[in-house]
This record gives sequence, C-alpha cells and structure tokens, in this order.
Amino acid sequence: MTKVVEKVSKRGKKTPKYNKETYLTWYETMLRIRRFEEKSLQKYGQEQIRGFLHVYIGQEAIAAGLVSAIKKEDAIVTAYRQHGLAISRGISTKKCMAELYGKKTGIVKGKGGSMHFFSKEHRFFGGNGIVGAQIPIGTGIGFAEKYRGTDLLCVTMFGDGAARQGALYESFNMAMTWKLPVLYICENNHYAMGTSVERTSNVADIYKVGSAFDMPSEAVDGMSPESVHEALSRAAEHIRSGKGPYFLEIKTYRYKGHSVSDPGTYRTKDELKEYQSIDPIKVTEKKILEGNIATAEEIKAIKDKIKAEINEAVEFAENSDFPDGDNLFEDNYMQEDYPYTS
Repeated sequence: MTKVVEKVSKRGKKTPKYNKETYLTWYETMLRIRRFEEKSLQKYGQEQIRGFLHVYIGQEAIAAGLVSAIKKEDAIVTAYRQHGLAISRGISTKKCMAELYGKKTGIVKGKGGSMHFFSKEHRFFGGNGIVGAQIPIGTGIGFAEKYRGTDLLCVTMFGDGAARQGALYESFNMAMTWKLPVLYICENNHYAMGTSVERTSNVADIYKVGSAFDMPSEAVDGMSPESVHEALSRAAEHIRSGKGPYFLEIKTYRYKGHSVSDPGTYRTKDELKEYQSIDPIKVTEKKILEGNIATAEEIKAIKDKIKAEINEAVEFAENSDFPDGDNLFEDNYMQEDYPYTS
C-alpha cells in the first residue's frame, strides 16, 4: 500500500495530512456503501431482491476518493458494479434500494434494477450491463464537454475484464487524438468474473496500455482513500488544463464473489484474509481514532446514523409500489416525425 505521508509540526508532533471534515466524509461514504451492500445481500437471500446483484464491498475507497477529488458537475459512467458509486454521487439510499426491489420509487422507476442506475441530476450515466460498453459512452460525454467549452470532465470507469475490449483501444486513440477531457479508471479487483488478470493478458500492469497512445497513466493503491484522492486530483488537474485524457489503474479487491451466484472458489482463503487485513473502512477508522481526528463518540454517531438510514431505505423500498404495466411504454426514445412505412 502507499504510505500516507503525515505533516510534522515544529514541535515534532505528527498531524493528519487532511482535515477532519475530509476524513469523516471518506469514512461516512465508505461505511454507507458497505452497510447498503450488506443489506442488499441479506435481502437478496430473503428473495426480496431478484435478478443480478454485484456488490461493491471492498472497493469503497475508490468511491470515497472520487467524492473529494472531482466536481459534482463532472460526469461519471461506469459498469454494473455501481451501487456504491451512485451513492457516493448523492443518490439517496432510499431510491437505490427501491430500484433493487424493482419499485417505481427507484432511481429509474424500477426499470433498471441492480445494473442500470441513472441520474441526470447527479451526472451519473450508469450502470451499464454490457462489458466495456461504457468506455465509448464516457468518451462521447467527454467530447460533448469539450464541444460545449466547459472545464468539466467525464470519469469513465471499467473493470480489469473490460480492459481487454477493443472499444477501449478505439476510445483511447480518439481521446488522445482530440485531447478529450476523459479520466479513464480501471478498477482492477484482479479477477474479472473469476479469471485472473495474469491468465488473460501478457500485460498484467493494465496502466501500461495507456503508453501505446502516449496517454499519462499510473497505478494507484485502491485500498486507501488518500491515495485515490491524490491520484484523481493530479489527473483532474491535467485534464482541466486542456492536455487531454488520463488513465488510472486503481488496484483494489472485492471481498465477495463477482455476483451473488459466485462462491469465489478461484481464490484462496489466505489471499482474502490478507486483503481483509487492509480493509479501507477499518484502516480509516483506526487512523481517525489514533490520530485524534475525531472521537469514538463521533464515530459511533456516524455508525448509528447510517444504520438508521439503511433500515429506512429498506422500509421505503418494501412499502413502495411496483410499476404499473402501462409504464413499460414510458421513457422509450421515439422520433415523432420519423417517416414510418407500412
């Protein structure tokens, strides 16, 4: 892991690198995601949630670093393991849970389920179920921002499995040629659906793919919100200066299987235990308490607040109605003046 550098005062006393508000924001973001995902797994087991379910447990530090490093107006597009990222963007846990339940009070009215969240208001463009499909979409969003003359960027996220898709190479070439404001992030949790990176490519360090396009690229410790924040901040500054895209391979780890149907037997118990020993939530909580950044009472208050919030989200979802059958024909694109022929 990347060691967090601490500032040292004139009296020799170490002080936290970031302020209390930042640490507590990171901690609360990660804990909210963890508790939401744990509850969703529980409700799936009780058959309250159906269909696909891919949880973000273990990868929360990436979402936390995003909160502090980019603007709320920046766009995000990602793959189907996306509940945590949506929550970090400010989408309410009530709307997220209702969507998992398939209720009309969900973020996309119960039509998207686990894999297809979307919110124009929060600049969150999915949640995309097709592997790698979001990479050219994010590139297009970046093109739109450059066309409009804004200083905004599009964070385009994908997994290590999607890094093998041809669409990535086409997108990288276009983005570098036109200097598009796109921050590409590969969330490398090592196994795609269940096959290790080493078994799918001769290039195990995925960030090196960017060098083929002269795209600035680097590897990042994804188990540390500090490291994620710092890398994202550097990348965002580069992009906003008009120099074009940036590529980060953020090395993380999922503690659960690829989906609820995956027992994860392709990895050892010792490997899982090793990564659990650097759980970003536990490490951050310890750092906060031992560094006197916040008190144990403040940490408990955050835990109690989030526990109540997630319980309320479940209650909201369970008490909401399913969509009406007629809603099936709403929210579909149709060009009214298209010259249909019989």
